[in-house]
Amino acid sequence: MSAALPLLAAEEFHTPGLGLFDWPPLVEGASWFNKPALFALIAALVVIVFCYAAFSRPKLVPRGVQNVGELAYEFVREQCARPFLGKDSDRWMPLIFSLFLFVWIANLFGSVIFVQFPVMSRIGYPAVLAIGIWALTTYLGMKHQGVVGYFKHMMFPPGLPGWIYTLVAPIELLSTFILRHVTHAVRLFATMMAGHLIIALFSEVGWHFLFVQLTPLGAPLGVLGVVMTILLTAFELFIQALQAYVFAMLTAMFINGALHPEH
Repeated sequence: MSAALPLLAAEEFHTPGLGLFDWPPLVEGASWFNKPALFALIAALVVIVFCYAAFSRPKLVPRGVQNVGELAYEFVREQCARPFLGKDSDRWMPLIFSLFLFVWIANLFGSVIFVQFPVMSRIGYPAVLAIGIWALTTYLGMKHQGVVGYFKHMMFPPGLPGWIYTLVAPIELLSTFILRHVTHAVRLFATMMAGHLIIALFSEVGWHFLFVQLTPLGAPLGVLGVVMTILLTAFELFIQALQAYVFAMLTAMFINGALHPEH
């Protein structure tokens, strides 16, 4: 026992890295089915069960789950859908509301004990959602504006001198047709990834300097790590909800741009 103590005291501190986001498969032969995939499925199931419990048998005076569901629905409708979609908001609320709940719950897993991994910190999940929104808005734009009209409104905003369209048209095409959907995914992914790394760093500092290598000089650093972990986890709860709100709001904005020319 005494021989092991110097080894513990001399153990070096290693900062958490990108290895935090690598998970082995849970089932042999199914390399895709790992911990993030499992909790993505659980998040989808939670959304389905919650919406069924809240809205399948609505009562005149809402109680319990229905009351929570209606409050959440009203928030998404008033803050995400109506500012952009107006009278079209009710038609698209099932999609926007489901996206908000799914992204929020998938993010929230990053702060759930024994899970502690935000699903959206793996780029594949927000990318699939963003690609789906891109395909939907492209289809809606071509359907409501025509193929020519869709790209015309996108690339040639009115009121500019003719010669400047040689510069504006390719920029607008790249920005509207591709880049805004890329940033739709990357914004969510990068925020969740960075938050998870920062919290992991401070929690590792607290664990290492209080339990692995406890010294008079390291103990205050360990205490700081614990305090910062608690504070950043509380802040991350806000960021998780905020990113779900932003993702749903941008979805509504993109749908509106497809239904009605932005220029």
